[in-house]
Amino acid sequence: MPDDKTDPRETDEDQAKSADSLKAETRGAGASPEAPIEADLDALAAENADMRDRLLRAMADMENLRRRTEREKSDTARYAISNFARDVLTIGDNLRRTIEHVPAEAAAQDPALKSFLEGVELTERELHNMLERHGVVRIEPLGARFDPNCQQAMYEVENADVPEGTVVEVMQSGYMIGDRCLRPALVAVAKGGGKPASPTKGNGQAGQPRRAANDDSPGGAEPGD
Repeated sequence: MPDDKTDPRETDEDQAKSADSLKAETRGAGASPEAPIEADLDALAAENADMRDRLLRAMADMENLRRRTEREKSDTARYAISNFARDVLTIGDNLRRTIEHVPAEAAAQDPALKSFLEGVELTERELHNMLERHGVVRIEPLGARFDPNCQQAMYEVENADVPEGTVVEVMQSGYMIGDRCLRPALVAVAKGGGKPASPTKGNGQAGQPRRAANDDSPGGAEPGD
């Protein structure tokens, strides 16, 4: 009859193996099957945030490009005639010299000369009206404080009756096109008088240098948008 007794050592070994197997199964069962999915979701969320940031940057760049293109288009339309207008101004200068060269007494005594003078004055007036229709306006600096942005001082005049730096004579008219200086006025400036008043804040002409009509540098901007 077979012996039903088992070796105690074999029993202990079997129990130890069973315990190790149970621990391994327990550890395997404890690991969540959702962990890989959560890691994938985190990676997708990070990728989505990066793509969204890139999209917003691209949209901002396109908007800036659109605004810059519109500004350049507007400036081109406004200042395209700068060179032509500058040449036309010399015609106006010659008309003005002709008018000033004729004495008023001589024109009053000679009907033909008076008629000729009136025709020249009418031509000069029409020329200035045409320039103004295209955004070219004359600078009137006489009696105002000297502005180096749109005026050029030819010499100084001793004059204690006006503040120092006041324009007391204009040898050649200056012109603006839009907000840019087309041609600076040639002026004489007073010296020896009182100190000029400080420029008032908010004055559009003080503290903001004007650009030349052919200056396309950004500034802008627009001197924005």
